[in-house]
Amino acid sequence: MRVTKAKVAEHRRSILSSASRLFRERGFKDVGVAEIMQASGLTHGAFYGHFRSKADLADEACREACAEGLERWLKSASLRDILDRYLTPAHRDNPANGCALSAFGAEVARQSPDLQKSYAEGLNDFVEAIERHMDAETPEARRRQAMAVLTSMIGALTMARGVVAGDPELSAEILESARRELRECFGI
Repeated sequence: MRVTKAKVAEHRRSILSSASRLFRERGFKDVGVAEIMQASGLTHGAFYGHFRSKADLADEACREACAEGLERWLKSASLRDILDRYLTPAHRDNPANGCALSAFGAEVARQSPDLQKSYAEGLNDFVEAIERHMDAETPEARRRQAMAVLTSMIGALTMARGVVAGDPELSAEILESARRELRECFGI
């Protein structure tokens, strides 16, 4: 039975969506192709009609996850709105639908150069999205400010996720402290 081009594209989107969600939730190493295909509602054998390898899928899923997050950020009216949604318990507790930069952060160093390049491109896109909210006089200073804000946000979210089960109060304190200090330091 022939599958239409539209159906092939739909299957590919489903695989990417499932992979993106599962990789953010559990990491690249702990998610297998069979599980991704099952979550997509497709057979394991269909995978190789869409991707050369799990690494190829991980690269594309990283790009897709970054693009989805960036789209949400670009709809925000202010950097304060972004901070107030990003540095929250709700975002901390939902890595599967949250920030790819935080979810993939520690693992990216152990992935392929292609995936690292995609991650770097996504990171750069987020820096540029924050730059438009910064008020420094020069482009270089705006970029430095944006980089400091973004890396502080990612670091705080990553740390808050890392301690939430062992010390929920510390986790909440990390998020609140980062949110307050970023607002104060950068006039957000």
